[in-house]
Amino acid sequence: MADKSRILVVDDEDTLRTVLSQELKGEGYDVETALDGQIAIDTIKEKTFDLVLLDIKMPNVDGFEVLKFIKENHKNLKVIMLTGFADLKNAIESKKLGAEDFVSKPYDLVDLLTTIERVLSE
Repeated sequence: MADKSRILVVDDEDTLRTVLSQELKGEGYDVETALDGQIAIDTIKEKTFDLVLLDIKMPNVDGFEVLKFIKENHKNLKVIMLTGFADLKNAIESKKLGAEDFVSKPYDLVDLLTTIERVLSE
């Protein structure tokens, strides 16, 4: 991987957020986390990222709202949606709103890393 890509992991599940963050750091990514959509939006306003891994179902501000904010204000920021509610409706909605891809939880780490690398290289 080239210079460390900056990734924001947004998920309200502490364990998933922590484990995913550690796995990505182990792969050489520069990672920050946010535990809900509002924190994610505030973080994106302050810092620059190459990619956001974004959970759909979260309290306060959900992933779709964060995705809309990103696509309206940071058009070049890439987004991969993460959800335990893996259904076609959410996948279609994510794509319609501008997400680069969609990964269902529980995810396979190798598949997720492959998706991340592909999206970052596009």
